[in-house]
Amino acid sequence: MTAMQIFFLFFAAVILGASVKVVTERNLLYAALWLVLSLLGVAGLYMMLNADFLAMVQVVVYVGAIAVLFIFVVMLVRRDKDTGSQLNANWGAGALIATAVFGMLALILRGFGGYGATAAELPADFDALTALGQALVLPSAYLLPFEVASVLLLAALVGAVYLAAKK
Repeated sequence: MTAMQIFFLFFAAVILGASVKVVTERNLLYAALWLVLSLLGVAGLYMMLNADFLAMVQVVVYVGAIAVLFIFVVMLVRRDKDTGSQLNANWGAGALIATAVFGMLALILRGFGGYGATAAELPADFDALTALGQALVLPSAYLLPFEVASVLLLAALVGAVYLAAKK
């Protein structure tokens, strides 16, 4: 086993373990902290893929902004007592659907033969950040989805300000 495979297995185990703790933790603050660990594991996978820009965006945007926002919300809207059960009435159907989806994914991955394939080497003068920027603004690439996402985020921001300002 190579060092890269060991690192991948380590980050995968961290992500899976932290993700399970996010959904099973009763304390919401601890669940948010487990989410931070899971997101940091994803950033570690990006670093393994030499996607430094995406790793830094993952840390700054998701860990630095979104997860901290979750923690602030949990701390500001803190309930002193836990009311109710961790499971809802439909937990059996959810478990059945999750098992079926897992089974389908396992069947799909069983037929996948590209596990040992390696990616082609990039040229030494390849600039990933420039290629990403061009892909976001070229009309033949991702310009339309990028602009739709920006309009949706603007609409969500306007709606949040409207709801917050309403008395």
